[in-house]
Amino acid sequence: MDESQPDKQIGYILRSYPRLSQTFILNEILALEQIGVAIEIFALTHPHEKIVQMQVNQIQAPVHYLDEVIAPRRFGNMLSVNMRVARRYLRGYIRSLLYIARNRAIDHGYTASNRWECFLQAIYLIHMLISKEERTGKKIDHLHAHFAHDPTLIAYLVHTITGVPFSFTAHARDLYQVPEDVLRDRIGDANAIITCCHANLEYLNQIAPEHQSKFSLVYHGVNLKDFRVVTNSSVNSIASSPLILSVGRLVEKKGFQDLLQALFLARGKGENFRCEIYGDGPLCQQLKEWIEEHGMTGEIKLMGDRSQQELIAVYQQANLFILTPVQTEDGDRDGIPNVLLEAMAVGLPVVTTAVAGIPELVDNNENGLLYQPHDVDGIASGIVELLCNPDKRGQLGDAASKKVREQFDVVQAAKRLKTLFIYRVPHN
Repeated sequence: MDESQPDKQIGYILRSYPRLSQTFILNEILALEQIGVAIEIFALTHPHEKIVQMQVNQIQAPVHYLDEVIAPRRFGNMLSVNMRVARRYLRGYIRSLLYIARNRAIDHGYTASNRWECFLQAIYLIHMLISKEERTGKKIDHLHAHFAHDPTLIAYLVHTITGVPFSFTAHARDLYQVPEDVLRDRIGDANAIITCCHANLEYLNQIAPEHQSKFSLVYHGVNLKDFRVVTNSSVNSIASSPLILSVGRLVEKKGFQDLLQALFLARGKGENFRCEIYGDGPLCQQLKEWIEEHGMTGEIKLMGDRSQQELIAVYQQANLFILTPVQTEDGDRDGIPNVLLEAMAVGLPVVTTAVAGIPELVDNNENGLLYQPHDVDGIASGIVELLCNPDKRGQLGDAASKKVREQFDVVQAAKRLKTLFIYRVPHN
C-alpha cells in the first residue's frame, strides 16, 4: 500500500440523507473523515424528518440533492444538462441510454424510483462533477453507493458514461429484491462490493461466483467512545420493575408483534417488568391497539423516535434488550441490526432471533440468547430466565460488550473501507 499516494475524493451516493434509522452510514462517513478521507455526499432525496442525529452537524462533507432534476419545471434545464454530458461523453451516454431503454427488469425489482428517473439523476450528477472540476480543478476519484438498488444503479450509469470507478454496499432488501441479472451487471462493473454479514456474502457468491474476489465483508461498526460500558448498574441489579428495552422502526421485519406476544406470555408467568419500545413506523397504530386490547398499557410503552444520543442514556438504564426480527414473505430482512450492536456495547444482555447475520454477532448462551424467528414461547422463556437471573444477565452482558469491542469498532471498519476505496486496483 502506497501511503504517499495523494488524497482522493470519494463521492457517496445515498438514497436519502440524513435518515434517522441509518446512523450506521453517518458513523461510517464521520469515521472516514476522521482518518483523512475527503467525502462529498450525493443524496437522491431529503427525508425532512423531525429528529436529526447529532452526527450530521459533525460531518464536513458537502451535500447535494438529485431529486429536483426530475421535477417537470426543470425539464428545459435538464435538456441542456443532457446535451452537455452527451457532448463530453458521447459513447458512454449512448451506451447507458440504450442500457436503460432495454432493461425493463430494473423496474420490476425493489426500487424507489423508476429507471428513467435514475438515468436523469445520473446525468445530473455527472453535470455536477464536470462543474466541480472546472470550478476547482478537483474531481471525484471514486463513487461509493449505499444500497444495491437506486443508488448503485446511478453509480453504475455514471461509471458507464464517464469511467469513474465505483463500489457499493449491499445491505438487506436492496440485495435480495433486485433482479439477479440486474444485480450481476452492477457487480460486474464495480471495483468492490461490500456487505455487512456472511449471509449476504454467501448470496453474492451464489449469484456471481466469478466475481468472488470483489466481495468484502465489513461489519457496520459502533463508535465505542459513545457507548460506555455500564458498571455496577441496573443491568446487574434486581429491580422491582426491571426495564426491558427494544429499538427499531415499527415495520414487519423487526418482528415487534412477536415481541409483544412474548411479553404477554412472560407476564402470564408472573413476571413484573416495564418495556419501552423506541421507534416509529407504519405499524405503530396496530401495535398500540394490540397493547390496549391485551391490557398491557401498564407494562409496554411505545416511546416514538429518539436520536442515538438520547438512546445511549436509555441503554444505560435498562436491564435487558430484546429484538425479534423475522424474514418477511417478500424476502425483506435485516443484516445485523445496529441497535443490537449498541445495546451489547454498553453491556446489556440481549434476547434476539437467528435471522440473516444476527448469529454472527450473538452466540447463544455465551453473549446473549438466540431463538428461531416466531418462536414466541422460546423468546418468552428467555425473558423470564434473564429477569430472574441477574448473575446470568451480567455474564452475558460482559461477553456481549467484549465481542462488540473486539470485532465491531467503527474505526477499524473505516480503515478497511478506505483501503477498498483508495488502494484497490480496478478490475478490468
